[in-house]
Amino acid sequence: MEAIALEQISNPLWLSFKTLLITLILFLLLGVPISYLLSKKELPLRWLLDTLVTLPLVFPPIAVGFFLLLFLGKESFIGQILLKANIEIIFSFTGIIIAAFIAGLPLMVKPLQASIEQFPKEIKEASYLSGKSKIYTFLFIILPTIKNALIVALLIASARALGEVGITLMLGGNIIGKTDTISLAIYNAVFDGEYDLAMILSGILVFISLLFFLALNFFEKRKKIL
Repeated sequence: MEAIALEQISNPLWLSFKTLLITLILFLLLGVPISYLLSKKELPLRWLLDTLVTLPLVFPPIAVGFFLLLFLGKESFIGQILLKANIEIIFSFTGIIIAAFIAGLPLMVKPLQASIEQFPKEIKEASYLSGKSKIYTFLFIILPTIKNALIVALLIASARALGEVGITLMLGGNIIGKTDTISLAIYNAVFDGEYDLAMILSGILVFISLLFFLALNFFEKRKKIL
């Protein structure tokens, strides 16, 4: 058995942690507003936004990653704009963030959207009658009330983002020491025949997944009680 360097474990783990942290922030900054927009039945082109958000659930991840590669690659129109702005996405840390965000977004948006739609109309109307705006009502009345549903959605989406492989493989490029998250590090270890390393990394991922499961179970019970 070959000796396993600490960096072989710590580097993918740290990269995954940074990815998860930034993705979590993006879920809050973008996922919550998207959920709110999709809860509005009268929203123009709502079906299009809903389709774009839901696609990663029904499309194979590797196919989603391929289309994003074409969409954001250097040969595309957007890729040329990004290139002129000196913004690197493909085969970079930014690409990993985008992959994780897109993979987890549907699991963040759809449950939260359902919770917003099920919020009692009487409470919203009472808030409007008291002079509060729709945004104020959403931020300070609806969200605090459904906070457990929000946390559950964040946990599910984050767990999906952590285990993402297909989209990350296409956008991140699986560059050792640069874009190999813990999931890709397991793939690489198995591919290279380093089964001991793969076992350790898998054990760490299973442990993290169990923590997600325990937290999810806790907040699911709280959501049912409240």
